[in-house]
Amino acid sequence: MAEAKAQRLEYNEVRDYSFLDNLLRARGSRGLAYWVMAACAVIGLGLALYHLFVAVYGTPEGRAFRSVHLTGMMIMAVLIKPLFRESSKDPLLIAGDRRNALRVLGFSVDLGVILLIVAVQIYTLWDISAFEMRLGDKDPDDLLAGTILIVLVLDATRRVVGWSMVCVAVFFIVHSLYAHYFPGFFYGPPTRPGKFVETIFMETNGIFGIPLHVSATYIVLFIIFGGVLLRSGAGRFFVDLAVSLTGHRTGGPAKAATVASAFTGTVYGSAVANVVTTGSFTIPLMKNLGYRARFAAAVEACASSGGQITPPVMGAAAFIMAEFLEMPYAAVIAAAAIPAFIYFATIYFMVQFEAEKHGIERIDKSRLPVIWDVLKEGWHLLLSLVVLVGLLAFGYTPMSAGFWSILAVIGLSFVSRHTRMSPVDILSAIESGIKAAMPVAIACACAGIIVGSVFVSGLGLKFTQAVIELSGGQLFPLLVLTALAAIVLGMGMTTTAVYITVAALIVPSLIHIGVVPMAAHMFAFYFGVVSTITPPVALAAFAGAAIAGTPPMSTAVEASKVGVAKYLVPFAFVYNPALLLEGPWWLSAYSLVAVLVAYWILSAALEGWLHGRLPLVLRLACFAAAVCLMVPPQLAPYGVPGFAFNAAGLVLTGVLIMARRRALIAPAAG
Repeated sequence: MAEAKAQRLEYNEVRDYSFLDNLLRARGSRGLAYWVMAACAVIGLGLALYHLFVAVYGTPEGRAFRSVHLTGMMIMAVLIKPLFRESSKDPLLIAGDRRNALRVLGFSVDLGVILLIVAVQIYTLWDISAFEMRLGDKDPDDLLAGTILIVLVLDATRRVVGWSMVCVAVFFIVHSLYAHYFPGFFYGPPTRPGKFVETIFMETNGIFGIPLHVSATYIVLFIIFGGVLLRSGAGRFFVDLAVSLTGHRTGGPAKAATVASAFTGTVYGSAVANVVTTGSFTIPLMKNLGYRARFAAAVEACASSGGQITPPVMGAAAFIMAEFLEMPYAAVIAAAAIPAFIYFATIYFMVQFEAEKHGIERIDKSRLPVIWDVLKEGWHLLLSLVVLVGLLAFGYTPMSAGFWSILAVIGLSFVSRHTRMSPVDILSAIESGIKAAMPVAIACACAGIIVGSVFVSGLGLKFTQAVIELSGGQLFPLLVLTALAAIVLGMGMTTTAVYITVAALIVPSLIHIGVVPMAAHMFAFYFGVVSTITPPVALAAFAGAAIAGTPPMSTAVEASKVGVAKYLVPFAFVYNPALLLEGPWWLSAYSLVAVLVAYWILSAALEGWLHGRLPLVLRLACFAAAVCLMVPPQLAPYGVPGFAFNAAGLVLTGVLIMARRRALIAPAAG
């Protein structure tokens, strides 16, 4: 035990190497994989510098800018995910292997695809003014180029996003062209192929619409910012800070995982990447100190997936939401603050009750990093986030704020020798940002096809009306339908793609029946994220299960319980927009306190523990108290004001606490 106390906790950072990193590590090789990495590194660095240049001097002609952005990303997708090979690192020829001919065929097809991508780009940019003037009077060559690009985008999506999104896009394409063969509300007049290609390829309602615009202008810069911040040592700093703050408390390791993943999740674009990075440290730590392996993996999965909903750097969909709402990005992150806090607080509550129930000991302070030492070494890394938030608060565009924040991170890294970045570190960091942004950009282009198909076929309006009729015009059934649709779509699509699809098809129906626009869009956003912890496809939970050595599906079920707030909070802010800072400040503050108490007592009910094991009757009483506290104060169910329900819930919670404490004290006194 003395050795355990003396041993300091060490965090070994798991780094996602950039193409440039891998290129420098493989200098002795000159095979096909080497040249593919070299090409990707050149394209990645070129795109990164191009976007940084545009952030300073302004975007060129919009269509040309988005086209360059998409072309570079698609070429990288083909190089990274070759046809008939698992990855670009696989050799093209293996002695005696029957698949050699297939690999060579795939290599030839990939070269042809890259040439087609470049050809469409040259055709578009050769005379961009004339190209745009032909809108409404297209040439046959325009239709050919547009058809080729649609196919190429679907192929790139298949490579780096997956077949699920391709299938969704193909469904809407086929529906748009052959709507007269579809039954029910899908029936409609067909769209002429020429009109369809013109909308998807030449207009701003398709591939080059809002999703790709946001990807090219905002998302790339913020992902580069995250890459540079993590390269400077922020991952280690955030974990050390979280452990020093919470490690000595009851359930400290799991609380540290929650706080650390919240920190790092704000700059990671992927919940799975966050699990792999912080979970490789926190999950074994939780297991060693007595937590159930499945619970440890679930906590890390829930905390990591919360990064996408946590300001100031949220998931890519948040930027698109700002465009859809025609609001500053600062307004979106302000609205997201309270729900994100409630979500992580609920995980914190679950961890506390689990630790008490299983008698988890605290980590001895001698094993923990000292908070002042941690801050002394990395305080300057927090300043970069302060710079980002400050610039957004003072009205800078997300593009400008992202650029200056990147420079701030690089400059601040020189404050300490522990975080100082070399030229190679800087180049690798910004190139890794492009690598991480590539699947997001391609998903946005494919989402543009979906949105354009819905627009040109008129399905969006019909779908909105059909969903309203199916729900009977009632809000709760409509919310449930929206949530189920987002969860199902999330099983095979990225968060960004899910949000865009739901925003195009169902969010208008929510707004139509009176939901506040911010709440409607945030609802779709939350349920796009929740798929990472929801069975049967819960990628964040599966990644945690792999580290913990637990069954993936049972871990996903556990994660659904630990992350229960992510399912409930969206309903809460739809019925009570004060949680999104809509309305007077006092109502937002009151609602926050009421909901926090509700989720605390709900966590006790789910864990079956409140100053001792809870019998079934008291667990039901806890559920009742939580429901009463969740009632929005503005509503009056059954003619009773919401404040009265809240008061009843608070009284019942107080009675339960006092009763449990007396039950705990009585045996001790005896």
